[in-house]
Amino acid sequence: MMDISLCLKRPSRMGDSKRMRMTSNFQWLLLTVLLLYLMNQVNSQKKRTPRDLKCITNNLQMWDCSWRAPSGAGHGAAYEVCFENGSHSCYRLEKNIKLPALLPGDHEITINPLHDFGNFISKFTLNEKNVSLIPDAPEILDLSADFSTSTLHLKWNDKGSVFPHHSNVIWEIKVLRKKNMEIVKLVTHNTTLNGRDTVHHWSWISDMPLECTTHYVGIRFYIDDPQFSGRKEWSDWSPLKNISWSPDSQTKVFPQDRVLLVGSDITVCCVTQEKVLSAQIGSTYCPLIHLDGKNVAIKIRNISASESSGTNVVFSVEDNMFGTVIFAGYPPDIPQKLNCETYDLKEIICTWNPGRPTFLVGPRNTSYTLFESFSGKYVRFKRVELPTNESYQLFFQMLPNQEIYNFTLNARNPLGQSESTLLVNITEKVHPHIPTSVKVKDISSTAVTLSWHLPGSFAKIKLLCQIEINKTNSVHELRNVTMRGIENSSYLAAVDKLNPYTIYTFRIRCCTDPFWKWSKWSNEKQYLTTEAIPSKGPDTWREWSSDGKNLIIYWKPLPINEANGKILSYNVSCSSDEETQSLSEIPDPQHKAEIQLDKNDYIISVVAKNSVGSSPPSKIASMEIPNADLKIEQAVRMGNGILLTWNYDPNVTCDYVIKWCNSSRSEPCLMDWKKVPSNSTETIIESDQFRPGVRYNFFVYGCRNQGYQLLRSIIGYVEELAPVVAPNFTVEDTSADSILVKWEEIPVEELRGFLRGYLFYFEKGERDTSKMRVLESGRSDIKVKNITDISQKTLRIADLQGKTSYHLVLRAYTDGGMGPEKSMFVVTKENSVGLIIAILIPVAVAVIVGVVTSILCYRKREWIKETFYPDIPNPENCKALQFQKSVCEGNSALKTLEMNPCTPNNVEVLETRSTVPKIEDTEIISPVAERPEDSTDAQPENHVVVSYCPPVIEEEIVNPGADEAGGASQVIYIDIQSMYQPQAKPEEEPENDPVVGTGYKPQMHLLVTSTVEDLAADDDLDKTAGYRPQANVNTWNLVSPDSPRSTDSNSEIVSFGSPCSINSRQFLIPPKDEDSPKSNGGGWSFTNFFQNKPND
Repeated sequence: MMDISLCLKRPSRMGDSKRMRMTSNFQWLLLTVLLLYLMNQVNSQKKRTPRDLKCITNNLQMWDCSWRAPSGAGHGAAYEVCFENGSHSCYRLEKNIKLPALLPGDHEITINPLHDFGNFISKFTLNEKNVSLIPDAPEILDLSADFSTSTLHLKWNDKGSVFPHHSNVIWEIKVLRKKNMEIVKLVTHNTTLNGRDTVHHWSWISDMPLECTTHYVGIRFYIDDPQFSGRKEWSDWSPLKNISWSPDSQTKVFPQDRVLLVGSDITVCCVTQEKVLSAQIGSTYCPLIHLDGKNVAIKIRNISASESSGTNVVFSVEDNMFGTVIFAGYPPDIPQKLNCETYDLKEIICTWNPGRPTFLVGPRNTSYTLFESFSGKYVRFKRVELPTNESYQLFFQMLPNQEIYNFTLNARNPLGQSESTLLVNITEKVHPHIPTSVKVKDISSTAVTLSWHLPGSFAKIKLLCQIEINKTNSVHELRNVTMRGIENSSYLAAVDKLNPYTIYTFRIRCCTDPFWKWSKWSNEKQYLTTEAIPSKGPDTWREWSSDGKNLIIYWKPLPINEANGKILSYNVSCSSDEETQSLSEIPDPQHKAEIQLDKNDYIISVVAKNSVGSSPPSKIASMEIPNADLKIEQAVRMGNGILLTWNYDPNVTCDYVIKWCNSSRSEPCLMDWKKVPSNSTETIIESDQFRPGVRYNFFVYGCRNQGYQLLRSIIGYVEELAPVVAPNFTVEDTSADSILVKWEEIPVEELRGFLRGYLFYFEKGERDTSKMRVLESGRSDIKVKNITDISQKTLRIADLQGKTSYHLVLRAYTDGGMGPEKSMFVVTKENSVGLIIAILIPVAVAVIVGVVTSILCYRKREWIKETFYPDIPNPENCKALQFQKSVCEGNSALKTLEMNPCTPNNVEVLETRSTVPKIEDTEIISPVAERPEDSTDAQPENHVVVSYCPPVIEEEIVNPGADEAGGASQVIYIDIQSMYQPQAKPEEEPENDPVVGTGYKPQMHLLVTSTVEDLAADDDLDKTAGYRPQANVNTWNLVSPDSPRSTDSNSEIVSFGSPCSINSRQFLIPPKDEDSPKSNGGGWSFTNFFQNKPND
């Protein structure tokens, strides 16, 4: 009630706003209801009128229009349709109307339903753009199959006669496979409508054999008419047609014996009622593709070339196997290098190269056909399994009066075909046969006639024949002969400019003009020409015998081209101004004659004879002009021989003669000679008899009117080699520092080159232990001497060591290399001067050292004696413990405890009484030390203080502390016992003396302080009795006894200086201790050895 009352009490402005909002909502509600009512009235009116006018055409001539009937109209309702198409036309009909194609533009169509519930008229505007072109579904006329090639053949009619004008048509063809209608191919095919019914064909090769499964085909089309502006749509699909195979009991696997292109893909299937277990191609297993029923297939991709027997494909079932063979290869290549020619103008031979192998053999191999287009004739190629040189050929018979031929060579196999063409004028493609029946006939000694046979009919063309002429050791010569062709095919040719009595070899080849190809060479025909008179006399030289009485004439056999026949004999004669002497004829094998002549001038003539006649005479003078300026020179090989040069001599009228021989041969020296024209200044001597490493002598003669003069004498090698032996050397003289070596020359035969020098090696080494390992000049232990003066035959090796073995090696060398080595071991003589010096020097050094040592020892004799041999007192003579009671009275004869210059005035000797007899250290009390009188009472030991008077010192010693200390010095002894018993009476000694028999301690230095005394007393409890003259080394004062410090009475501890022997003033050697003080001057040292004592 409280809430209600509060609401009622709200301001009135809120209520006014609410009332205004409610009024506005009510107005909108009224408007909505009114709009819905109006829309319902419109829809109800539309439902009572025709609506949704649609027009289609399937032939571009008639439009088929339809609309949606008004609501309430029965099945047979009638309509009145009126339209304008040039004239006003109305039709009474049911639901749809077929109109002729209207003209372009908008047309009004009125549709009035004729029924009882109202008169509602619908008006539509119709244009061609609103019409759809939908052709009727096409019909397949025929579907066939070629199972051998897996090809489908489709045939259908386009019904072009129903269309008013030409139009482009796109056909869509689909191929389906198996029962599930799997689309395997969807292609388009373009045609044109031409106003007539046209039957179209289409073929398709299936990738799967058609026997494997059922194939279905359907088509539809689309008309692309540019004159029609409406919508264009695809027709409906035609009814499907299928192709299936009726299996038989024979074949199970498809395809059978298929020929494929290498690299292709193929599907092989097996049609069977049994379950297939596996499939393989060759030895490779393939996955199975399941088809309808139990049929299976395999897909083989990128197949390789098959062998000649093909590739096997096998399907295995439970108890059987099925298979097929696949042949993979290539289509025929274009025939390469097609050439057509003739050998004899009777038959044409066409050859070609088949190109790439096809890998197909037998009935699948490539077949060739040669077709000639002008005559229309063809020739088939009869295959040869193994063609010659990888080339095929066909023979085509020439046609009369036809010279130009147009050939086409066609190659075909199951995978394709190729061809090659050739247009040829056969008269320009003549390749003659080999000439046969070659014969030779003499004309003269320098000319012959050749005849040969050439098969063929060449009467209408020219022939060019080539004759090859060969003779021994000569360049081949070619001669061309042009001639007209003849029918009988026999030809003749003359060959001149030949040499007499020479063996020639002839062979012939021919070609046609214009040139195409040479025939092959005929067989060789060998022929010897007839003899003629020798054209030149023999090459002659002469030598005097070693005794100078006979002249030996030499001549060389005439070459074949100069002899002109077989030389039978030689005629040698000599003539002078007075007479002519002729010798008997010398038969041919002999080329030397000897004549006894005097030293007069003779002319020697030599004539060669054969069966035809004699040669011109060869003349040579017997006289030899001397030359006094002749020098022997050297020459070496250049190129293939030895180059010899000389200066031009105008006096040489006929020629130069170069004679050479082996230098090791005896006189007369002659191996061969060579004549050079008089205008020459050099020549190269070549000979097959030259050998490397052999020295030859060369002599250059100039021919003058009076005879021959020797111009140059040369020795040379065609090739230098290294010597074969080492020089033979000996040792001529040996000294302590040198060796003289002498060697002999190497013989020329063993030198094998010009000697350029010797290499002499030497090193230290014994015969049995040393070997010259490597003869290298770089080694420091091997000395090398290069001797380039070849005339030198001795060598002295200096700067050697005496009585030393040396290894000597000698080698000779040429430009051809280093010769072998010869070695020798030599020992040098002993050096006596050095030995004497080696002995005298050590003796002199020893004497000098001895003298210097003696002088030093003499000067330092006292120091040496005191340092190394001091006077050691005899303990038996010691009087230190033989004191009398009146010792304090002083006795000048007692010097035992004298310490100069330090003179203590009090000595206190303490002795500890214990159960074990021990000797206690003695403390020397300085006179300045204060000793309380009751100090003896404080010590647990009993001791007695006795007075001691030191002996009288002659020197006057100043002691500033003596005055303060009081009178004379005292020595305090307590029960001192010596190992030598004193001569005192026994009754005078104390009764209870525990130290009887203890040792003597004359120089024990004890510290004055009580702390030191206590420590000394504790340490001495465990010590054994005995003589300890220098036990406490820590209290030594390393100063000289002469030091002023020893007399210092103000010192807290008065020291005796260094521990001393009782009769020695020198410092005794202390033990080595790191804590011991170092000496300041006293004692033994090396520097004292060279010093003098002041009191020496």
